Amino acid sequence: MSGHSKWHNIQAKKSKTDAQRGKIFTKVGKEIAMAAKMGGSNLDANAKLRDVVAKAKSNNMPMDTITRAIKKGAGEMDGVSYEEIVYEGYGPAGTAVIVNVLTDNKNRSAGNVRHAFTKHGGNMGNSGCVAFMFQKKGQIIIEKTDDTNEDELMMMALDAGAEDFSAEDEVFEITTTPEDFGTVREALAGNGLEFLEADIKMIPDTYTGIDTETAGKMQRLLDALEDDDDVQDVYHNAEFPEDWEG
Repeated sequence: MSGHSKWHNIQAKKSKTDAQRGKIFTKVGKEIAMAAKMGGSNLDANAKLRDVVAKAKSNNMPMDTITRAIKKGAGEMDGVSYEEIVYEGYGPAGTAVIVNVLTDNKNRSAGNVRHAFTKHGGNMGNSGCVAFMFQKKGQIIIEKTDDTNEDELMMMALDAGAEDFSAEDEVFEITTTPEDFGTVREALAGNGLEFLEADIKMIPDTYTGIDTETAGKMQRLLDALEDDDDVQDVYHNAEFPEDWEG
């Protein structure tokens, strides 16, 4: 239903750095604490918390770790108070970059993010400088298998409230509004579907193609940003070369 997305292209770069860093529990733990702080610890009454807990479980986070993060966020246990900040800027070749941060020290985070941009051929911009190039969307990725009926999956997703459905070479991509994401995710999970990824993201409207030399610079910038303990997510509109190995 939609044009070819760059999920696989971008995800290949991100999953590589995630595997190298091994920090997923820390990042998701912060998200859980923030969700509990904002909406309370009751999963039935806090849709955002349900979504993040599902994300934690899909990453094999132990239940006792999840419970501790919820209690810390809800103030039932001592914990660090985090502030959510969004930084925007430009990577090599004018690519657009958005950096989401959860931090207990915004001066440290701002300095680290600015340094990463500057060191790797980019520059941090003002708030709003690239955000208009992206849309906030729910995104659910399901691996293609011989058992998956594309038409049935598409109808199931659309009936649950999804905005769009597309089939790529290796995956199905389902797009939702942020408000409908939880409902669609729960409906699909209730039908026994498993996800490669399910999250609310900033999706670029268009992509900027980059050559191999620029791709190397861009990858180093992304690695530097994602290696920062305060950085939760990095979104960009760079389209890496098809033969890029990283």
